[in-house]
Amino acid sequence: MVRERLISLDVFRGLTILLMTIVNNPGDWGNVYPPLLHAHWNGCTPTDLVFPFFIFIMGVAVPLAMPDKTYDDTTFNKILVRSLRMLCLGIFFNFFGKIQLFGLEGIPLLIARLAVTIVVGYALMGNFSTKLKNIFAFGILALYLILAYGGFENYQDVRLPGVLQRIAVVYFIVSLLYLKTSRKTQLITGIVLLLGYWAVMTLIPVPGFGEANLERGTNLAAWLDSVLLKGHMYHETKTWDPEGILSTIPSIVNGIIGLFIGQILLLSITKIQKAQRMGIIGVGLIFFGLMWDLVFPINKSIWTSSYVLYTTGLATVCLTALYYVIDITEYKKGFKLFVIWGVNPMIVFFASQIIPQALTMIRFQNPHNPEEQTNLLDYLYRFGIAPFFSNPMTASLAGALTYVAIWTFILWIFYRNKLIFKV
Repeated sequence: MVRERLISLDVFRGLTILLMTIVNNPGDWGNVYPPLLHAHWNGCTPTDLVFPFFIFIMGVAVPLAMPDKTYDDTTFNKILVRSLRMLCLGIFFNFFGKIQLFGLEGIPLLIARLAVTIVVGYALMGNFSTKLKNIFAFGILALYLILAYGGFENYQDVRLPGVLQRIAVVYFIVSLLYLKTSRKTQLITGIVLLLGYWAVMTLIPVPGFGEANLERGTNLAAWLDSVLLKGHMYHETKTWDPEGILSTIPSIVNGIIGLFIGQILLLSITKIQKAQRMGIIGVGLIFFGLMWDLVFPINKSIWTSSYVLYTTGLATVCLTALYYVIDITEYKKGFKLFVIWGVNPMIVFFASQIIPQALTMIRFQNPHNPEEQTNLLDYLYRFGIAPFFSNPMTASLAGALTYVAIWTFILWIFYRNKLIFKV
């Protein structure tokens, strides 16, 4: 079967990665418009849609990339190594700010960290033989674990979970489900995971806290993180991780629902029929997500089952709308920007995590206030962007959009030169 690139999926991916870049890079974290922040606990803002949309899009792409469902040792190895490469890229973000070499400080240390970043990035995104990909992926993962658990002071509290790590786990499981099971089995698996997670979170008592609950830091998922990830969790939550172990289980269903949509797109029916099926599924998922929210609140931090249904429903509706406009009516004007972002998400994901950390390492005396030390990122915003706006939230958004503009130029160059970075 010939694989035809689905432009609407590229556009949807581009929209999602662009929104991620905006919400992750405000000019001033103290002044951000509420829709560009995560919900404090229960609820869902536009920012809370980014991560589940990514997983859904990945799920849709799996059958489109492997329409023949051929499974053998070579295919399994490709899936495993790709998952490990994503996992290692995600973990590296957390190691970057802790790298110490030869007692270096300041700019020399920054140069050394960037050199390590280039080496690791090339090892995990370079196009090598299967053997070399295996060696690099397993070797880098082993190095991470040695540094994290080997008694090295600099790395004893490095965070191990993360966004790309969860995507890697879900990709591995969802790919195998697609290749080895029927759609009926996939459906049953998704239902069991969602119902099972709901039962575990609401019925099992939490050691040290008492009855089952869904509160911050005292629920079962938080307790499991504190036991299995002690010392290696998100620094702001400290005692639990928003991308922790137990909450990864329901996120698999975001990928499974994506699988269903991807398989619908491969059916030998008309495009209109495909859009109709997708639209009905999307609306149905939103409805059931909102109904489940009444007893199992929509919550990104613990990735509740209602959150899974609600976000995948919205993702399905968004993709359906784009599919109708772009792939059915063939109206493609105005979407080129999102295609440029959508075909190269991995390099944006990787580099956009590193660049802000690097800029904050460049410290110098503030020329506007000789008694103050500042860093390059803060200086560029405070004196290059903020003075032009009276509203600090608008200024903060302008800082994010400036960063987006810079990345758009870089991605345009990559697109023009057909440079696509993949794991």
